[in-house]
Amino acid sequence: MKAFLERFGGMIAGVLSGFDRLRGTRRLLAHVSGLKHFRWRSRVRLQEFDTYAQDTTATPCAAVQRAARDVGRPVVDVPNTSHDKAALVEKVRARDDIRAGLIGVWSCVELCASYEVHRNKETRKLELRHRQRKCLHYYHYYVHPQYGLLHTRLQTWLPFTMQVCLNGREWLARQLDAAGIGYRRRDNCFVAVDDVAAAQALLAQPGADWPALLRGPGPPQ
Repeated sequence: MKAFLERFGGMIAGVLSGFDRLRGTRRLLAHVSGLKHFRWRSRVRLQEFDTYAQDTTATPCAAVQRAARDVGRPVVDVPNTSHDKAALVEKVRARDDIRAGLIGVWSCVELCASYEVHRNKETRKLELRHRQRKCLHYYHYYVHPQYGLLHTRLQTWLPFTMQVCLNGREWLARQLDAAGIGYRRRDNCFVAVDDVAAAQALLAQPGADWPALLRGPGPPQ
């Protein structure tokens, strides 16, 4: 960036510094001790854990399918991780003219961090251990009134890790619209902003109250 500014500085009216993408993670039951406590409260023995985990996985899967069906949005199976989900999302968004709410749900089998029941040869007891495996993930893509295009990624196997991914430029564009500040965009870049200083002040997004924002009214359904 420094070399670019040195070469083309005479043609640049201002520079915005901020996050292109923002990602937050909610790790439910992400450590063995937490899962042990949950298992104890649920009265699940280690001998029953695999069956319990499979049955539990069916619950969020059914809920995701039902919720998408209730609002008339598609659930699209992505055959492998090499497919460009963002391009598929934009295609559906343009086709159905989605301006707010759920665009659709994309499902894909990907790597995840989960658990397995392991027999400890030294203690001769069963114990839970972390394990790298593959499982189904659901990507929900929304057009949010405040943040713009965003998506969540739900792991359907214990510990049900959830990621929330926002586009910082989408968010800024909506902030500029609300403030009445003119700008021009090309793809995900701002090529002109009427008030660079005000735009930079709005880009202090990482200082936001994230728990409050993510607990907010949420995308319209």
